[in-house]
Amino acid sequence: MPAVLNKWTSTIASIWIQTTSGSLYTFSFYSPSLKSSQHYDQSTLDTVSVFKDFGANSGVLSGLLYTAVASPSTPISFRGGPWMVLLVGAVQCFLGYFFMWLSVTGKIHRPPVPVMCVFMLLAAHGVTFLNTANVVTAVINFPNHSGTIVGIMKGFLGLSGAILLQVYLMIFNAGPTPYILMLALLPLLNTLLFMFSVRAFQTNEVDEKRHLNGLSLISVTIAAYLFSIIIVEQLVTLSLPARITVFCILVMLLASPLFVAIRAHSAVNFADTDSHQLLHNVSNNQDILEEEKEDDKNLVQAICTVNFWCLFLTTAAGMGTGLATVNNLAQVGESLGYASYETSTLVSLWSIWNFVGRFGAGYISDHFLYTKKWARPVFIAITLALLSIGHCVIASGMPGALYVGSILVGVFYGSQWSLMPTIASEIFGVSHFGTIFNTITIAGPIGSYIISVRVIGYLYDREAAQGGAEHCIGTHCFRLSFLIMAFTTFLGFIVAMGLFLRTQRFYKQYVLRGERGCN
Repeated sequence: MPAVLNKWTSTIASIWIQTTSGSLYTFSFYSPSLKSSQHYDQSTLDTVSVFKDFGANSGVLSGLLYTAVASPSTPISFRGGPWMVLLVGAVQCFLGYFFMWLSVTGKIHRPPVPVMCVFMLLAAHGVTFLNTANVVTAVINFPNHSGTIVGIMKGFLGLSGAILLQVYLMIFNAGPTPYILMLALLPLLNTLLFMFSVRAFQTNEVDEKRHLNGLSLISVTIAAYLFSIIIVEQLVTLSLPARITVFCILVMLLASPLFVAIRAHSAVNFADTDSHQLLHNVSNNQDILEEEKEDDKNLVQAICTVNFWCLFLTTAAGMGTGLATVNNLAQVGESLGYASYETSTLVSLWSIWNFVGRFGAGYISDHFLYTKKWARPVFIAITLALLSIGHCVIASGMPGALYVGSILVGVFYGSQWSLMPTIASEIFGVSHFGTIFNTITIAGPIGSYIISVRVIGYLYDREAAQGGAEHCIGTHCFRLSFLIMAFTTFLGFIVAMGLFLRTQRFYKQYVLRGERGCN
């Protein structure tokens, strides 16, 4: 990292931490090892996965800790830094995955199911601390481009699943069990390396959007590269020199955001550039921040609003069904007769589609908000409608339907992860943003539990029992489950349209305030 610490070096450090924080999106890769070593049936495995979802989406404690030690509303005398939140998260991830690895390898006695659920909960809960520290700090640093920066942060988190699998193939490439050990060690070491560079800087600089576009271009390039590599790996077996070359190119691409930080720092030269205009922008932006702080809501105040519950319900529908899909992707592929390498490809590609949704929704919604003055919740409605179509495609069971359906579900599930936090920061303010948006995300695992355990797991085991076998084979195994998920996301679409109508006037005023901050 450059010697100078500013909002750009902070952003790059957050991006690098995000690239190893998406272990939860690779659950389908190591879940067969967990299932076989612990002798779980499908309902039990789904129960463990639900604890993963609850841990990953129950980030209230991370939000409260961030507010206590790093928020702009925290008194300076009590303020620590986002690094404290990152450290707590990294330690939790290590403990959860390390004990899980000990269990799978038989180094400790096979734990009861509730204990394994605790291991999974701990590992997943740690990710919320990493994500909260990075996303909230980024929103504070770029208040006028919140959709774009949230899309970038969430996008790299979505890509991290594919990145982690590429790192694993380079280092281990020996079955899923060593992968669990890697999940215990790599995020911890990576976070310890960069966490002190993550800080909040409330400044407004010239050409912020241009440099953010540079980061966006890099993220899209990395996604395209990973997509190409995943496809190539399914067609040919790469030799060791080829795997080393692929890995080295990936490392160089991941290092390239550093050049954006250097270029952005060089552009902000108070001695040689138009410092009067820059200082005017900073002053104007600070005035608007103070004005907005008066409207900021704390968690209790936010919960008492209709907008909060609209976001909660749309999150339950979108994230809940998306989580249920990715958790059962391997089993759905097995029931439809897909080979193991095909289902592993689907799991790897999920990270790419997830990225497209996270990055695309943030970037596109920012564009239409500031050029067409479209209230951002309309994009939640659009993505939920398309997500419903994706579930219907998978339910059809037609040849290739799982590939097409997983693309649709992956993209529009990922969209929820950039749209909901951005909307929450705009409607409720940034003073308690971490706590509020993490409270809303609890809706995701609630929806996932109902769908995964009470619907998918129950219906799958019932179909398997009727066939007199341990595994269910055929389109009937998951058809009804995905039709139920399609109906659920359609209901979420109706709620999102209500939120859109409620917030149209607010967003018109929001855009005007943003324009004042840039003029």
